[in-house]
Amino acid sequence: MLLGWIGVFAPMALGAVGSTIGCLRAGQAACGAMLDAESGYGRFVGVSAFPASQTIYGIVVMFALLPVMKTSGAGAAVFGIGVLAGIAIMGSAIGQGLACAAAISAFKSKAEVFGLSIAPAAFIEGFAVFAMIFAIVAANTVGAPAAPPSP
Repeated sequence: MLLGWIGVFAPMALGAVGSTIGCLRAGQAACGAMLDAESGYGRFVGVSAFPASQTIYGIVVMFALLPVMKTSGAGAAVFGIGVLAGIAIMGSAIGQGLACAAAISAFKSKAEVFGLSIAPAAFIEGFAVFAMIFAIVAANTVGAPAAPPSP
């Protein structure tokens, strides 16, 4: 039962940790770029906030797992789904922060590549979306009532 509740809250907590680390890395790069750039500071701040969205995905997964834990009590399944989805979301947030930091750093050398250099961060975000969808589908599968036996 305890593991199940850990699984419920793990995606939100791990997503928030990953978002914090990702925003930190991108924010550090943004601060460094602001020292070299004459303008466009808003772009740096906006890009450094990209990894924050993974916390939202973790919250969505948490709310998808909560009713499963309350109604079915499938603690081991909820633990597995929640922790694995949370780790994937956290990794995506950290990776996205590194990609955003690289894009901001690239701006310092060649400003015209800034828009295109953000594309890898969008791809990395997709993996968090995949993890969220996996967790929602898996939660619905675990929480679904068993089919009646066929005669």
